[in-house]
Formats: sequence, C-alpha cells, structure tokens
Amino acid sequence: MTISAYVRYSSVHRRLHEGPLGVYIDRYAARLSSEGHCYQSGARCLRVVGDFSRWLERNQLDLGDVNENTVERYLRFRARDRRPFFSDRPALGRLLTLLREIDAIASPPPMMPGPLERIEQDFQQYLLQERGLSDVTFIRHLPPLRTFLQECGVEGNGSFAKLTAADVTHFVERHVHDQSPRSAQSMCWTLRAFTRFLLYRGRITVDLATAVPSIRTWRFRTLPEHLSIEQVQRVLNSCDRQTSLGKRDYAILLLLARLGLRAKEIATLTLDDIDWQLGQLSIRGKGRRRACMPLLREVGMAMAEYLAHGRPHTDDRHVFVRTLAPHIGFASSSSISQIAVSALQRAGLEVRRKGTHIFRHSLATELLRSGASLTEIGQVLRHQQQDTTRIYAKVDLNALRQLGLPWPGGVQ
Repeated sequence: MTISAYVRYSSVHRRLHEGPLGVYIDRYAARLSSEGHCYQSGARCLRVVGDFSRWLERNQLDLGDVNENTVERYLRFRARDRRPFFSDRPALGRLLTLLREIDAIASPPPMMPGPLERIEQDFQQYLLQERGLSDVTFIRHLPPLRTFLQECGVEGNGSFAKLTAADVTHFVERHVHDQSPRSAQSMCWTLRAFTRFLLYRGRITVDLATAVPSIRTWRFRTLPEHLSIEQVQRVLNSCDRQTSLGKRDYAILLLLARLGLRAKEIATLTLDDIDWQLGQLSIRGKGRRRACMPLLREVGMAMAEYLAHGRPHTDDRHVFVRTLAPHIGFASSSSISQIAVSALQRAGLEVRRKGTHIFRHSLATELLRSGASLTEIGQVLRHQQQDTTRIYAKVDLNALRQLGLPWPGGVQ
C-alpha cells in the first residue's frame, strides 16, 4: 500500500516525497493502512509528516537528527505558524516508532531517573518479585505514594532515616477525608506496604507500618444497587445494532448482564479464549486465576455478529477493539466502564454508582430472587470467599421475613 490510498493529486504526491523523510513516506502510509486509518485521518497524518520533512530540510537537518527533541521543536513551530491538530503529536510519534523499527534512526537514550523515580522503581520491583503482585496493583499504589514522598520531603533513599511514626500518622490524618472511606483504606494499605518495603531494604530500622492507623468502615451497611430485568433490557435496547459500534457495545453489555463479567475480564478477552465447539469462554479473573464460563446462546450470537460484521479488520487478537484507528484492544478496563456509563445514560437510568459492577449486582439479585442459593451465586460470580456474597442476603426479603420478630400488638 502506497500513499495513493490517501493522496489524490500528483502535486501533493511529489511534495510528500521531499525532504530527508521522503523515502519513508510510502512505508508510513502502509502503516496507516494496516492500522485501519480512513482517508481523512491518513491524509492528515501524511500532511503533518510531509511538512515535518520539509521543515527538517529548511533547517538543514538530516535523518540522523530526528528524535523526540526535534519533534518538540517542530511542534512548537507548528503551533506558532501552522494550524495544529490534536492528532499531530500521535502522527509524529508513529513516525518515530516506524523509523526505529527499520533502524533508520537511533533508539532514544535511556532516561536517567531522578531520586523519586528510583524509589518508585525499587518499590515496584519489590512488589512484583518479592510479593508476587501485578503491575495493576503497583499502579494503584502510585498516587498516594507520590503524595507521601512529596509531603514528607523525601529526596532519595538515604533520606528515609528521618521518617518518624508521627510523619506517617499525620499524613493519614491530613488525607483521610480526601475521598471515600474505601479510598482512605487503600491509602493506608499503600503506606503499610511501603514502610514494610523500607524495613526490608534496610532504609529504616523501626517498623513504621504499626504507625499507620486503621480506617473503620462498616461492611454490608448498604443495599447493593441493582437494576430490574426491564431496566437491564432498556440498557441493551439502547444500542444501535445496525452499526459496528452498536454491535460491539451490545455484545459487551450482554457479557456484563448475563455472565456478570468484570470490566478487566472483558478488556483482556482474546479470540483464543473462545471455544465455539464447547461453548465456553476462558476468563482471566482476579489474582491471575483462570475460569471457564458457559457461552450462553444469546451472548454467543451477539459476539458472532460483532466478529463477523462489526469488528474492524486488524491483526490484534483482542475480541473487542477500538472502532477508531488504530484498531487495537482497549488500554484498560476504564474503556469498558465508559461503555456501560454511556449505555445507562442513553437508557435514561439514574443510578448512584454508574459503571460495570451494577450489572453484576443485578445478575446476583435476580438469581437470588429466582431461588439460587448464596453458594451458587458465589460460583457464578467467581467469588473466592463466601463473605463476599453475603451482601446479597439483605435483598432476599422473603427469607428475612422469616427471621423477623412479630410486631407487638399485631401487624402494623
């Protein structure tokens, strides 16, 4: 594939081949085509790369001068003397990646981490190798950890000796009300893990984890918010199944509503996880555990419709990919959550906590009302502990009525 797929005029074709990057413009166009860029998107990216190549020539720069610093200089020029577009930076980033893949330019020099970055890297290595945790867990530790390091004035590994139990306790007292009680518990979890890491590495001699206070919360204090069968159907009907986007969102919502999958489990689902003959899905659950789920007929038909008539052509093995180029899998579970939020808004439903978990709660509540036991519900939702399923006992009103004492003086 050459630039002819995105360029209609011979004069523009010639201009794109000017400058030190002209000999690579056809490869760049082929990359755009393989990623699924439409005519408008591809033409815009090519115009930016062509203008960048001519800017290099005017400034007497050659291919060896192309790197992130040169791109930043050009983007400043473009912001001043051109009409910049939000896709300019990604287009040039894609160019640098291509040139490095074919060894046309040198790899970027390794960034020298600062003192705080070295602490984060050391802590990450400890969590991954010594504790066996995942990258996602470390990412959740980062926001409170960075705030703690900045407020405590930590400048390097050698400055931890001045930390005291009062520093840790006062930090918690300052930030305990910043967010919800669950977020405060997560912050304390980060501090305990980090102070134990410091003790393990010999940065401190006193176990400061004991100075981290506990945040009291009351489990099962609220009823799990859920949708009725009619409301779930309204959400499903809000998808325009005549479009590729609607086919994809409908299949995702069915996985949420009928199988109770988590957002991360849907985002990481690949084509290899589907066994069409046995009618099963292999799910990557919490704690790196694998589970087999039945591929219900309704869910299987929706997924097959999307794969056959809605999924863009791509080499990516994820089942659900972006509709806009590049057609790759979702970067995180937040994209699945946003699909659920948009569907709830289209259906006109006002819920306290918008997201994917309301579909798990709705499935569990409906199973309970249909006569399923808490043990069976826990197996469907793949809970590792029975206490996790106990929250649904509060919505079983018929069973609770049998436990209630009669009202003095008769029925009110």
